[in-house]
Amino acid sequence: MSKPITLTPKQVIDRILDLLAAMPEVAKAMPQGCQTKAFWQELFGRNARARRLMETFQELPAFTEQAPTKRSLWREVFDKDYPGTMAVKVPEAMLTLQEVLNAANAPKPKHITMKRWRDGYDAQQEIQRVRPVESDEYIPNPHRGTTTFQRFQGDPVYAAMQTSDTHGPLDADLSAPASDNVKYIPQTTLSYCRWPWSYLEPKQGKYNWKIVDTALKAAHARGQTLQARFQPYTTQVNYSVTPCTAKRHPPDRSVNVPDWYWDTGAKWIAEGPFGFNEVDSNDPLYIKHFGNFIRAFAKRYDGHPDLESIDIAYAGFWGEAGGNSTPATGTKLANIYINNFKKTQLLSMLGTPGSKQAQALTGHTAHPAGWRADCFGDLHLTINAGVPAHLCWNHTFDAYPMSIAQIGAQDAWKRAPITMETCGNVATWFMSDYDLDVIMREGYRYHMSVFMPKSAFFPQQFLPKLMEFDKKIGYRFALRQMRLPLQSAPGKKVNFQFFIDNVGCAPIYRQYALAVRFRQGKVSKIVRFKQDVRTWLPGHAWFEENILMPSGLKKGEAKLDLVIVDERNQPKVWLAMKGEKVDGWHAMTSIDVV
Repeated sequence: MSKPITLTPKQVIDRILDLLAAMPEVAKAMPQGCQTKAFWQELFGRNARARRLMETFQELPAFTEQAPTKRSLWREVFDKDYPGTMAVKVPEAMLTLQEVLNAANAPKPKHITMKRWRDGYDAQQEIQRVRPVESDEYIPNPHRGTTTFQRFQGDPVYAAMQTSDTHGPLDADLSAPASDNVKYIPQTTLSYCRWPWSYLEPKQGKYNWKIVDTALKAAHARGQTLQARFQPYTTQVNYSVTPCTAKRHPPDRSVNVPDWYWDTGAKWIAEGPFGFNEVDSNDPLYIKHFGNFIRAFAKRYDGHPDLESIDIAYAGFWGEAGGNSTPATGTKLANIYINNFKKTQLLSMLGTPGSKQAQALTGHTAHPAGWRADCFGDLHLTINAGVPAHLCWNHTFDAYPMSIAQIGAQDAWKRAPITMETCGNVATWFMSDYDLDVIMREGYRYHMSVFMPKSAFFPQQFLPKLMEFDKKIGYRFALRQMRLPLQSAPGKKVNFQFFIDNVGCAPIYRQYALAVRFRQGKVSKIVRFKQDVRTWLPGHAWFEENILMPSGLKKGEAKLDLVIVDERNQPKVWLAMKGEKVDGWHAMTSIDVV
């Protein structure tokens, strides 16, 4: 590919003088002195627009690749694109050079002394437009972004690359400041914790809710909400090392379910998918007792304001492997979650029978379940596998697209959040030489809202890209324009028009509201728009709505603020815009009360 030609400013002026010499009629139509270098140097240096035009002329095809080799051919360069005869033909060369004169002679913008906020508008103007400058900064918005794992904002990452599913936090320092994370996404609004069933129900029907209560309080104190999972079991147990207190239990070794569970007469299978003497997930006693725990948890915590979501984890190691459960068992256990969590967001485990049931039962209801996938980023390379290393099985190409299609969840992201959890972690991605750009591309394609990389450190080479990734997953609303009147009277309709750009890859799933605040001194009036913010899918959204100018405002200027609020009209979601905030509201403009 040939390299494009770019001229120096001196070469541009030489081309212009050569052109004028070849086309006298053009020179005659131009101002006196146009055939000197000084004339053009002065014009191009007169203002910013003229200087910008010089940069354009440095790449102008007529002056670069298409410039003639002979002076006599200049006319052909400009006239070849406009063949035929015209009654009055203005040479294109003249029009091109006229651009320089126009730019150099462009009037300077009028300086307006602003005594009042609307002095820049003529008296006959009735509307105003607000066009904020988009911000690229991290925004601590809820329900999206990267999570910490088994710890909270500001806690140290894991010391090495190994992380633990078993050891969810049992206690937390509720007075610790929410400092930045180190070698990780500096700030997050989500924590993800999970505990084995045995930690939370150490005795039958006796629950250790202190663990969960403390985690919820710690997350709140650090500016986070909590994603949670309770796992049937997480590790193999050797009874010669860790004695079992049950009177009957599997021989020698099993898994870390509550000891009391074996005394109920529960069954086990000699060899499970991941270990010896695993729980028989199809045993009615398992469905009963683990189901009772799910019900008890939901009764206490469903709808808790600091509980972000619950995983539909129902059988096998970590609750995601399924154990030996049949589709019928998976459906029964998923139904227990669905029937008992009526407020808190549920996330099914992609690739399990339970995820199919969750989509079928909730997908088009007012409380749809999202889904969660493990092993995000898997680009596994297997040596000596009988196939080329880069063509072996992995989750990215083999598991996810198939699993999503099989449960009919291709459009689930439009209604409920998608969470992706790493297989290994970012440090192991780096160690394995995985292509980070491919991994991030797939995250955007799945419209993920939440990234859970297990609080293992991010190698420095990956950290900047993952900080940008964190900004773009989930929702991110940029306000391109707000249009409204310059004035109105209390009780009168005020027409607002909004051009919103969701520059993220997913919508928001909470029933919040865009709201405007009219502010005069200590008087503050909030009006919520009826527009459903959950419909703002990635890309452009436009809507208009009439609201009533609130009563109680006096004649004169009222400041106008904007933000997305919760049910108590408190600021909840900020937009990606630069500018001042007042009490958590974006300060936008003013309106005259008449």
